[in-house]
Amino acid sequence: MMTHALQIQDLRKCYGGLEVLSGCSLEFEAGKVHVLLGPNGVGKTTLLRILNLLEEPTEGVIQFNGFKEDGQDGSLIRREITMVFQRPALFKTTVYRNVAYGLKLRKVSREKIRERVGEVLDLVGMSGCAGREARTLSAGEAQRVALARALAVRPRILFLDEPTANLDPYNARKVEEIILEIKSRDQTTILLATHNLFQAQRISDRVVFLYAGRVVETADTRTFFEHPKEELSRQFIRGEWI
Repeated sequence: MMTHALQIQDLRKCYGGLEVLSGCSLEFEAGKVHVLLGPNGVGKTTLLRILNLLEEPTEGVIQFNGFKEDGQDGSLIRREITMVFQRPALFKTTVYRNVAYGLKLRKVSREKIRERVGEVLDLVGMSGCAGREARTLSAGEAQRVALARALAVRPRILFLDEPTANLDPYNARKVEEIILEIKSRDQTTILLATHNLFQAQRISDRVVFLYAGRVVETADTRTFFEHPKEELSRQFIRGEWI
């Protein structure tokens, strides 16, 4: 039976008189990789920030596994979700302390923190770097540490905003491999924003194509790329300007 980790209905977001999201209604199946695909500036990051509770929608309803994003439910939801940004913001301390940060806030024991930090650093290929200062890391290493910090708290939903946009090919591929490992091992629901068609094909289960703040089309990945229904989708896949 299909279960939905996240549902949104008639979501709108306006900044002043500018509407950047308009009437978005979506369901995200639990344990899948969902890619928000589209050109730059179509609302992908704004949608992720709203779903991660960093911004409030102008209108609309958000439900996380049946819980509405309001009041007491909002506090509960925040413990189940986390986000990795395009440019990682690491603290000026060691890799270990960066990754342990969320666990300390949750008052996890030192022994459990050591165990969990070790697990996630191994997962992202940074197990030998716990004692390094975060400021000495390359862009790719920093992004993998940011991903480890997010995974340390075992989120039910992980939001990724263009996580490989600033990375060299090696680190970009490593991050993609980590994403696939997370999905298969932990059954984490992942929402990833990207404009990279090839990345979407490699790692997603479903695609949500956005344009001008609207959901143009949503489908499983193979159907979207082989048999897109909408002309805007076909133009984007062909690499045409839209």
